[in-house]
Amino acid sequence: MKMIRSARKSVKIQLAMVFIIMSVIPILLVNIAYYYNTSKLVQQNMESMTRANLEQIRVSLDVWLDSYEDILFQVYTDDTIVELVDRINAGEDVANNRKLLRKTLRGLFYTKDHVRSISIITESGELVFYDQLTASTTQTSWLNSIDLSTEELYEEISSDNKTHLFSTGEKLTFGSNSWHLFHIGHRIIDYRDVEKRCGIVMVSIDEKLLEEICSAPAENGLNFMVDSRGNLVSCVNSDEIGYSIFPENAGEEEKKTAYQRIAEQTGLLGDGELSVYSVYDEKTGWEIVRATNQNELLRELHQQQKILGLIMVLSLLSVLPLLEKMKRSVERQKNAEIAALEAQINPHFLYNTLDTINWMAIDRDEYEISNMIATLARILRYGISDSNGIVKIRDEVEWLKQYIFLQQTKLKNSFECHINVEPELMELSIHKLLLQPFIENAILHGFEGVDSAHLLRMEMRREKDLIRIEIEDNGCGIPGDIVQKMNRGIFQKTGDKNHIGMENAITRLHMYYEEKSNVVIQSRPGEGTLIRIWIPVTGGGENI
Repeated sequence: MKMIRSARKSVKIQLAMVFIIMSVIPILLVNIAYYYNTSKLVQQNMESMTRANLEQIRVSLDVWLDSYEDILFQVYTDDTIVELVDRINAGEDVANNRKLLRKTLRGLFYTKDHVRSISIITESGELVFYDQLTASTTQTSWLNSIDLSTEELYEEISSDNKTHLFSTGEKLTFGSNSWHLFHIGHRIIDYRDVEKRCGIVMVSIDEKLLEEICSAPAENGLNFMVDSRGNLVSCVNSDEIGYSIFPENAGEEEKKTAYQRIAEQTGLLGDGELSVYSVYDEKTGWEIVRATNQNELLRELHQQQKILGLIMVLSLLSVLPLLEKMKRSVERQKNAEIAALEAQINPHFLYNTLDTINWMAIDRDEYEISNMIATLARILRYGISDSNGIVKIRDEVEWLKQYIFLQQTKLKNSFECHINVEPELMELSIHKLLLQPFIENAILHGFEGVDSAHLLRMEMRREKDLIRIEIEDNGCGIPGDIVQKMNRGIFQKTGDKNHIGMENAITRLHMYYEEKSNVVIQSRPGEGTLIRIWIPVTGGGENI
């Protein structure tokens, strides 16, 4: 009997071991592999999305500064202002002409929010201004915050016909309130004698404008700006605005350390190591920086790991129900991660900004620009709302046409585009925004440096249970060794954005459709590029 019981015990142990080997260990290994692969994918996509958000802030900064340069233009080309400045330079009734000039400046003052002072320095050395902060006719709010004397400032701005940008200075305090200001300046132009030096104009702007532009487009992040000399231009909750945070000749590591220090001192990102990304704005010469705290992301990943560990334990009780639960859990996690990785922007701020620009264009009878802005707003609304959702192919194609129209307008119709989609495919389903990166890559990079007529073609047709999509251009092509790597899923990391969008799109294809999808790239330098994509037939009309 003891031998029988011993044998039975041995069989039970063997069965338990087989169960562990066949069920628990594979789940454990899959769990570990999934965790590390997900961590890597999340990090890569987060970097890509962060840089996309920084690029949007850069564009917003340039658009807003252009709108404030309009005020500057109104001043330095105004015939009345030129005449008054000439009289002051000639010594004619200086006191009265100063009064008239200040009254004219006051009339222009409230045409734009955040303007705090408009000042004119004449050739004869007279300073005339309207200043909201001092409410004085003798004391400006800004002059002492610039590291140049009045004479040096005048000579620098008078030397050319360009708009000069002066970074944010140190804190200015008047009464119980304090401000930081940055400035734009231009020489006054008399179109009767454009070479004549008669004066300069300075518009002083509240740094709060830059804080609004920098408003973080996603949680757990902080955006700020630094000029080429290492001075902190704008940063919410920082006392170092207007001060140097690193030497002018600092290296990249020294800059990164300074950026991390500034972000930590704000106290907005909590404890933990910070990741830092930046983009350079050519118009201003400033770096737009984003610092993010990775702790929240890591906590979410650890929480997911704990959930999967609990599922593994439950598998000991019931293997089959476990497998179904794991499938649902992985699917939910995948969708959550995809949604979290999409670019997050502030729609309210963006739409209001576009609406403001649109009305500015209409007021100036720039209807082509207004049409472009309206199209851009529709494109952004489509992309932001449920960005990893499923739509009809008809809707995706219509959105692509609007995007292509915007690119054609932007590039002055430098390329032709032909789209051919089989009518029976229109009611089938597709994930949003999958094809745009391939088309964008062809437009922005494929046609670069090509002198012949630029042609872009997109075709969609059904092959049994698959939809075959072809995107072809006759552009500059891609070298063969790079194409081979891309077809193996290897994308070179370079300083520019080439192929980053394609890599993300291919990654999303495989996440959405798994092994049912495929992408093949064919290209020859000087002849163009052909991209073939296969995705499974889904949605209405599958049985046609």
